[in-house]
Amino acid sequence: MARFMSRLWCKLESSGRHVPIILNAVLVFSITAEVSYLVLVEAPLEPEQKKTEWSTMWKAMHLFAQYFMLGNITWNASLFVRTNPSIRGVFLGGDTLGQGWRYCYNCETHTPPRCSHCYDCNVCVLRRDHHCVFFGQCVGFHNYRYFLTCLLFMWAGLLYAVVMNAEVFIVILKEGVTFHSVMLLLVPWIMLVSGQVTARAFAFAFIADTCVVGFLLVAAFLFFHVILMLRGQTTREWYSTRRPYNLGTLANIRECLGKYWYICWLCPLIPSPLPGDGINFKVTGSLEPVKQRVH
Repeated sequence: MARFMSRLWCKLESSGRHVPIILNAVLVFSITAEVSYLVLVEAPLEPEQKKTEWSTMWKAMHLFAQYFMLGNITWNASLFVRTNPSIRGVFLGGDTLGQGWRYCYNCETHTPPRCSHCYDCNVCVLRRDHHCVFFGQCVGFHNYRYFLTCLLFMWAGLLYAVVMNAEVFIVILKEGVTFHSVMLLLVPWIMLVSGQVTARAFAFAFIADTCVVGFLLVAAFLFFHVILMLRGQTTREWYSTRRPYNLGTLANIRECLGKYWYICWLCPLIPSPLPGDGINFKVTGSLEPVKQRVH
């Protein structure tokens, strides 16, 4: 019985890791479908203008931009999840260990600088930044490019979705800021359950709200990680005032995005080899914590 429960718990834990990915995928494709509907059917123009200004070519350009961003989001997310950032299968070196190496008692091996153990993944990750709960994967040396590019296109896609959903907010607030309109924007679920709005109105309000909240969250994450990249730091190193791995702005970008950093963000299929191996890093400052003087 104990063995059965143990196996059942392991299966539940393993399947539970995919729940955030499934929820993210549902949200992304729901937003894409809603914006496609707005472009094709509910174009924000008067009926007599749709046949002229809102032409087929204009719609095609919108759809191309939309699905270009969707393709980059899904492809980068897929490569991010499939790329192994851990020390598994990596030769860490011989008996000679340099400065910054530590011993991991969980993995029972010496680990290089900037490498740390993730208790969610149960393995040490090279140049570990953080564990991304939205994808159930650690952000490390080998998959940081896909993580950052995915954030970039999520930000661009959500910005585009917010602009396209401006018509939804205008329709909801066309009679002024009333109790009904405010409740529909803030708590659309309650309005749907109580029978105050139709399922169609709920869907548009919910997705529009999701676009705004998602855009603000992704913008904050993207801004934070761009700053980290420019400073040559990881999230774990952000809390320290030291920047021992800062190589300068351009060199820091190459460390994260690779040799062809200026173009690789356009498509995840563009090869951009990283300059390092995730084990050895150029040090430009002291690795020891700065001791404060006692006056």
